[in-house]
Amino acid sequence: MIKRSALFVAFTALIVFGILLWDAYDTVVSPMQTDGKIVTFDIPQGGTVSSVASELKEAGILKKPFYLVLLARLNGEARRIKAGEYQFSTALSPQELLSKFVSGAVTRYNFTIIDGWRVSDLLKALAENQQLIQELDNSKDAYTRIASTLNLEYAHPEGLFLPDTYQFRKGDTDVSLLQRAHEALMATLKIEWSQRQENLPLKTPYEALILASIVERETGLAEERARIAGVFTLRLLKKMKLQTDPTVIYGMGEQFDGNIRRKDLRRDTPYNTYTRTGLPPTPISLPGKAAIRATLQPDITGELYFVATGQEGRHHFSKTLEEHNAAVRKYQLNR
Repeated sequence: MIKRSALFVAFTALIVFGILLWDAYDTVVSPMQTDGKIVTFDIPQGGTVSSVASELKEAGILKKPFYLVLLARLNGEARRIKAGEYQFSTALSPQELLSKFVSGAVTRYNFTIIDGWRVSDLLKALAENQQLIQELDNSKDAYTRIASTLNLEYAHPEGLFLPDTYQFRKGDTDVSLLQRAHEALMATLKIEWSQRQENLPLKTPYEALILASIVERETGLAEERARIAGVFTLRLLKKMKLQTDPTVIYGMGEQFDGNIRRKDLRRDTPYNTYTRTGLPPTPISLPGKAAIRATLQPDITGELYFVATGQEGRHHFSKTLEEHNAAVRKYQLNR
């Protein structure tokens, strides 16, 4: 009689265990919800699988958090979940969600640095980004702080960040993104400098960066970059002034109101290439890869002048001053 009772208890326990085992399996491999909503969920630094499971239950996403904890412990993954912001569909199973947390497949955001921006534009865009932790600001001493924080080789940070699209995670800092953009710029400049044309009037990669920043501001047309770089290169070789408006505007700083006048061209600043021969002391913008390459592989055709035609950002190029003056009358004065 005792044996039958014990057998019944064992049999009942086996059935219960089987039911629980099936329930656990079905729970961890089935969708958490069938609506398939996209959920944003943060795992803080130091978050445990138990706390994560509890928060998912409180959010109404996970009905049986114990099974997620059990699965993580049985798989040896309880201590391997990674902090960060995650986006996932509620159609995922707890097993798939755990794999996502363990792999660290956090949400990635894009931040784009536009070709031709100034550092001031870059700082403004960084400050407006709500996913980045702000360690810098766009104050007057921001340039000095950037140079010291990033240990830049140059005191003035203009031009030292490569325009491109950078991915980052929520919680990354603006400084870390700037560091990556600076390293990308220096790597690009090193490669392009090693492949430069011979006999360029540029002594260092930094001088190439300065000229590239001018080329960047002078045209946005890909087919014109090398040609404009050729004009400036030939002018430097002939010891002629560059006479480019973007450098004057940069030297005017906050005094520039959108218009450049004859008196502005005559007002001497370190950046006024109408009053000074050679390159300005620093870049005047953030040049992209294409502008850097065009500067180091210029198309030198004997042209010394160019003027905007007012047609889709194009320019008319001239070899002589007479031809250039005629083009100015045609495209600028008459207009």
